[in-house]
Amino acid sequence: MGLSGICECGAVTYSVKQETLHVYACHCLNCQTRSGSAFAEHAMVQADVFECYGATGTFIRTTGGIEFTEHFCPTCHTRLFNQNSMLPEMVFLRAGTLESSQRLEPMAHIWISRKQSWVTLPETIPAFEESPSPEEFGAAVEAATRKA
Repeated sequence: MGLSGICECGAVTYSVKQETLHVYACHCLNCQTRSGSAFAEHAMVQADVFECYGATGTFIRTTGGIEFTEHFCPTCHTRLFNQNSMLPEMVFLRAGTLESSQRLEPMAHIWISRKQSWVTLPETIPAFEESPSPEEFGAAVEAATRKA
């Protein structure tokens, strides 16, 4: 089975050949600006379980020496996912484009040093002042896996 996502107009869809995703909310200023919201929800998946249907537009940006390739629908301009030079085997979904996005709950919050003051985070979810180390993020994923 798996999960699927779609852009606003329906011209581009994607599938993920796994049942569970680990979603995190990023509260950094870049995510706030690019999303036009208080935070952005992302889900990391291995590239080999991800498939995109329909042509996407792309743009490349570089931040902190890491090159990001952003994929979006060329018709409605919905940002769907990105890949980066640091973790080329991963795809970072814009979790709000998943067809079941209303059921998602972040397993971690990152860059909470930049979160909006009116956002209240649950005390039971790991929260990191900035970007967690790979070990810290891995521990959060493991805890979410045990909880699921």
